[in-house]
Order: sequence, then structure tokens, then C-alpha cells
Amino acid sequence: MTGSSPRGIKTVLHPVSDLATAKAVYAALLGIAPQTDSPYYVGFEAEGQHIGLVPGGGPQGMTSPVAYWHVPDIEAKLAEVTAAGATVKEVAHDIGGGRLVATVTDPDGNVLGLLQDR
Repeated sequence: MTGSSPRGIKTVLHPVSDLATAKAVYAALLGIAPQTDSPYYVGFEAEGQHIGLVPGGGPQGMTSPVAYWHVPDIEAKLAEVTAAGATVKEVAHDIGGGRLVATVTDPDGNVLGLLQDR
């Protein structure tokens, strides 16, 4: 291990088919209004967690929720997990504001997200 330990799961994205309805459900569940509210993404910040709603699974084609592990060095963590048997699904890329994300699949096909804030 290289010491690039994850900082925990702090972001979970959920694909949704009806953004307006999902937004109402998550607002009721969390007891707060979304902090980010656009036609392509709705995000809530609750108790140190970020919950995101992605209409139609977004460009990454999500079909189930994806938990994102926050890591200090995304490239190092990608190297570690692929050496251990994971397969890169989505290479590390900037999604704005210096935030990098990537996804991998474990040997059973589960999608794991990695996230690095610069």
C-alpha cells in the first residue's frame, strides 16, 4: 500500500428517471432544499455527505447509485486498485472546480467511484 488512504465515502450519486419527483423525495428525506439545482444535476449537502441526483444516469450511464471514495491522489489510487484487480470504467477527469473523478469496477462488476479535490 502506498499510503494514499481514502478519506471515506462522502459523495453518493443516484441516477433518476424523473428529476422533479426525485428532488422532492430527497428534500423530504433530508429535510433541506438542494444546494445545487439544475436540469442536469441536483445536489444536497447533509451532515458532511453530498447526495447527487443525475437524470438518466448522466453521460456516464449510471444504472445504480455510485459511492465516491474521496482520495488525496486519484492517479495513485487508480494504480493501486487496478494492480489489485479492478478495471477502469471511467478515467480520471476534471468535472469543474478542480474536482477529479474516476470510476472502476471490482472483479464482480460493482462500480466504485474515486474523487479528488485539488
